Amino acid sequence: MKKSKAIVTRNAAELAKALGLTPADGAEIALRSDLNSKIVEVVQRKGLTHAQVARLARTSRTRLTAIMNRNTKDISTDLLLRVLYSLGYTAKLKFQKAA
Repeated sequence: MKKSKAIVTRNAAELAKALGLTPADGAEIALRSDLNSKIVEVVQRKGLTHAQVARLARTSRTRLTAIMNRNTKDISTDLLLRVLYSLGYTAKLKFQKAA
């Protein structure tokens, strides 16, 4: 049996490159990860239940639980933004020329 070599990445751009994805995919991974991290942070800090946040964001508890578990494969960026907004936060985008 052939051994596989572990690859360690330090950021979304490196992860995208290691997976053979485009730099644009890496930027999307980074954006979605940042949104997800902020949602988890705010929910924990406010001590809200998944059901409470789901009600605020007008989504299902199941989808909110997926976000809290960082399982966002089937979660749209729009929903991440809506959840963040329902918690009293907005996202501010910064535009810069791609490297």
